[in-house]
Amino acid sequence: MMMTKEQAGEFASRWLPAWTGNNPEKLANYYSDDVVYLDPTVPQGLGGKDALLKYFRTLLAFNPDWVWTQIEPIPMEDGFLNKWHAKIPIGSKTIECVGVCFVQFNDKGLIRRNEVYFDCTELNDEVKKLRQSTK
Repeated sequence: MMMTKEQAGEFASRWLPAWTGNNPEKLANYYSDDVVYLDPTVPQGLGGKDALLKYFRTLLAFNPDWVWTQIEPIPMEDGFLNKWHAKIPIGSKTIECVGVCFVQFNDKGLIRRNEVYFDCTELNDEVKKLRQSTK
């Protein structure tokens, strides 16, 4: 079933704020038990909600103040392509980047597949600098 732009926007207005504030359990509630998730940090992907929650606990603890907003929802079969903007504080600097992810739902309205793509070169460089400065 195709999602409308309005439905995708409404979902993103609830889901994207859950990425901020270091509440991995709240974020994980949007995902199915058999979710497949990948991003540049885990390009091989993670399978299952338990693995995803473990990853979210680490990821969100390191990034409690990042903010994700939707630029444009693009409907697709069983979900949408989400073009997004992120502000990611790293030390005294804030990295801003644009990327896409696709989000597909199961029949209960939970995310069953989420793949995140963006150029993380600047982000990785800043994380490396921060780690070196705290040694």
